Amino acid sequence: MPALQRNFYAYLMVAICFSIQALGVGTYIAFGVFFNPIMEEFGWTRAAIAGASSTAFFCWGLFGIIIGRLNDRFGPRYLMTITAIFFGLGCVLMARLTSLSELYLYYGIIFGIGLSSIDVIALTTIARWFTSRRGVMTGIAKVGTGAGQFAIPLLASGLILTHGWRWSFAAIGVSAAVILIAIAQLMRRDPGVLTPDQRPAPARRHRPTRQPATSLPLSQALKTIQLWTICLLNLFLVFCLMIIMLHIVPHARDCGVSPIKAAGILSTIGAVSMVGRFVSGLMIDRKGSKRVMLACFILLLAGLGWLQVAHKLWMLYLFAAVYGLAHGGFFTAISPLVAEWFGIHSHGALFGLVVFFGTTGGAVGPFFAGHLFDQSGSYQSTFWMIMAMAVIAMGLLISLRPVTPPADRS
Repeated sequence: MPALQRNFYAYLMVAICFSIQALGVGTYIAFGVFFNPIMEEFGWTRAAIAGASSTAFFCWGLFGIIIGRLNDRFGPRYLMTITAIFFGLGCVLMARLTSLSELYLYYGIIFGIGLSSIDVIALTTIARWFTSRRGVMTGIAKVGTGAGQFAIPLLASGLILTHGWRWSFAAIGVSAAVILIAIAQLMRRDPGVLTPDQRPAPARRHRPTRQPATSLPLSQALKTIQLWTICLLNLFLVFCLMIIMLHIVPHARDCGVSPIKAAGILSTIGAVSMVGRFVSGLMIDRKGSKRVMLACFILLLAGLGWLQVAHKLWMLYLFAAVYGLAHGGFFTAISPLVAEWFGIHSHGALFGLVVFFGTTGGAVGPFFAGHLFDQSGSYQSTFWMIMAMAVIAMGLLISLRPVTPPADRS
């Protein structure tokens, strides 16, 4: 590939990954806006509806392990195309929803399979195309997530008011799938021998907390305590984060907030998270992912403490601003964290495993929160629970130590 074309392609990959994140995550998060219309039409409990979202999130991670491994071998183009078809099909079928079992099949499984490439392919592609600027480029791509979280819930809310939730679900899903299929045809797994700025990859200074001296193969990485620590950390963390993302709109409605303003809280999280994603990307290249994630935990715990007393609209918007910074930073840092600790030799498979643990926590969390609400009629006990889980996750991060390559062990 000529130098100029290679340089162009590097930044094209960032734009594509930005779009994948915006469309995929934004559409998934918009389910919080559809939550109340579905509940009002069918009379299902919050736990039952949240369970479908949890199923989709679980499938996202489960099939992400397979996608990550295949992406390491074959590249992203065909994988992205196939999963985008599932993405659109699940949304079209939601327009014909008549039963709870169909909700779990259409949204939980089919749409969930469609989501499986959204993180693994996008973030692994960034990790492979960039070395010294991996953090900031990951941050730019993850700004797409915030853009999607900001725009698509607002779009969905407006469409629901004018066209109903069924047509809105199908229209958003099909539009996103068509775009995903189109941009997938431009994707390439990596730039080859040279880095995107046309220079051979520079020799890395020995900073075991920032970059590994060597890239560990999958078989060796699976034997390290650090990998499983990161997996558990992501499980507890996403358990907390997805409860907020799915239940903050119903919680705001319970506080007397109108549907549009409640959707605005979710969009505020998305908008502020864009700042968090970009700033954290810059800081990752300077300070490393671990320090960035620790700062995000401090913000998260502060926000969750405030949420215990937030019951007015302005208080909920203030929570959204603080939480959004932390939310954006977390999801930006996790892929570079895996690359820093284990290299990029098997990044797709390793990151897919980490994502699976996260989506498992994210699947259990919203369902459990819905069940607690159905039992107590309040989210107060749920908010205390996620504070405790966040403290556990922060402890796991603090305990994380550099990987010692096998050749260096005595």
